[in-house]
Amino acid sequence: MKILRIPLAIVLLVIVSRALNAGAQTLTALYSFVGGPTDGNNPHSGLVQGSDSNFYGTTYEGGTYGGGAVFQIDSSGNETVLYSFLGRFSSSDGYSPSAGLILGSDGNFYGTTTYGGGSDSDGVVFQVDPSGDESVLYYFGSSPNDGINPSAGLVQGSDSNFYGTTAAGGTYGNGIVFAISPTGNETILYSFGSFPNDGVGPEAGLVQGSDSNFYGTTTGGGIYNLGTVFRISSSGTYTSLYSFAGAPADGAKPLAGLVQGSDGNFYGTTDSGGANEAKYGGQGTVFRITPGGEETVLYSFGSSSKDGLGLMAGLVQGSDSNFYGTTYSGGTNTKCPGGCGTVFRISPSGHYTSLNSFGNYPANGWANPYDGVVQGSDGNFYGTTRFGGTSTNCPNTSCGTVFKLAVGGGGSGGCTYTPSAASVTLPAKGGSKNVSVKANSTACEWTASTTDSWITITSGSSGTGSGKVDYTVPGNTNMSERSGTITIADQTFTVNQEPGGCTVKLSPKAGKLKATGGAATVKVTPNLGDCDWTAVSNDPFITITGGASATGKGTVTYSVPANTNTTTVTGSITIGGETFTVTQAGVK
Repeated sequence: MKILRIPLAIVLLVIVSRALNAGAQTLTALYSFVGGPTDGNNPHSGLVQGSDSNFYGTTYEGGTYGGGAVFQIDSSGNETVLYSFLGRFSSSDGYSPSAGLILGSDGNFYGTTTYGGGSDSDGVVFQVDPSGDESVLYYFGSSPNDGINPSAGLVQGSDSNFYGTTAAGGTYGNGIVFAISPTGNETILYSFGSFPNDGVGPEAGLVQGSDSNFYGTTTGGGIYNLGTVFRISSSGTYTSLYSFAGAPADGAKPLAGLVQGSDGNFYGTTDSGGANEAKYGGQGTVFRITPGGEETVLYSFGSSSKDGLGLMAGLVQGSDSNFYGTTYSGGTNTKCPGGCGTVFRISPSGHYTSLNSFGNYPANGWANPYDGVVQGSDGNFYGTTRFGGTSTNCPNTSCGTVFKLAVGGGGSGGCTYTPSAASVTLPAKGGSKNVSVKANSTACEWTASTTDSWITITSGSSGTGSGKVDYTVPGNTNMSERSGTITIADQTFTVNQEPGGCTVKLSPKAGKLKATGGAATVKVTPNLGDCDWTAVSNDPFITITGGASATGKGTVTYSVPANTNTTTVTGSITIGGETFTVTQAGVK
């Protein structure tokens, strides 16, 4: 069954908010949901763009039967209800989809409902085509130890099967990872809680990595019972990669899944933990984790009293290489208890920018996004809010919205950066240099950093708009060329330095002493100021009494005893690789 509706001005709202920064971000309310029986309301999930450039999504409630709906909306705000779930009144269908849709390789859309389908109402996997024809592929709870009540969406693997999780059910009652074939055959790949410190309760879906394995998170379990990151193959080989440790050094309880960045690492969010958990009521982090399980906290929310809070959604990497996400609450707008939520941007190196605080126009404003954003083919970002909008048909007086966010300058809707050069080659003696970076908008923010200890950034470690990065390198004491990098606006600038190697000059070049013996000195001058050198006597009658080692310029003091022989005695000292000859006269 499908119900089509093409709303006109009576329900279409297009309001453009103020720009947060000149030429930077502009938030547009594309559509306010009206609620049942003619429309969906209260969307818990984000959007997916179809091959027709329209966006598709689900609402948790509303529709003809109150069990939620599937809708289509274009970039101008024209919305169509494609399907209303029957589940509250029919065991043949699901209802209340908590997750969004994915576009399958066959051009159809696939998703899950948390409830409905069968007498136990354990949820379903469904398919819906772009015209609104829906069919149920699988009913959860259909077999012993099956998962139940999925809150996460699906991912289609490279083998064409669909993969997902449930937070409940399974052998141990802690959820499962499953695979569903396009024809609806389910395979349980893993039941959580199968060993001590295993993750439990995955609320989020999976992402397939470039290694063909799937990666995901659990909200609980692990060493500290604060959630985990795991990896699982399509055949069910499971590895727990990381256990979250919680505040203050780490995040805790991830509610959202992961995204693999262009650098091969995975990025995600946690809903609690972090350095500011007790500050301003702040909580949550953005983190990076390698495929091998090495985790780094990039940002701790709650750094100010107006920061975003409540990280229920994951991230998306934009065309500018930055990551974009939302928070459910927090922000500068106080129209909502605890704040109406935010949209933020964070670079792979952790530079954070709050782009928008929801709730910026009358009639309750945009409020409380449950899910993240998606970047459209036009470069803009699109998403939904659970509440807000102009409709008063819903119990909470607002039914939710679809919004569009334009970010940065240029027609692409994102920031682009052009360094003045890709690399530089410096002489062995070192020195100070700079590289400039050109941004396509004065509102575009960037950072510069290096992990090479011999490169020092002296200024320009961050900037807005176009700017430059000043850096310095010392002399190269190696006999081979060395290379390092500076990451500028998440682009790599390579610093090469010609081979050096330490050499020393000795003054005098040799020493002559009388038969009576005594002490003498040698001045040592290296070719580079940070050269390390040593002085070693090669003959027993020569004793080094001072300056046996140093860095840079120095003096070696040595002594010899009286020579009781009538013949001349000759020996040497090795100083910084050079031979210093010592000659002592004989007794006459």
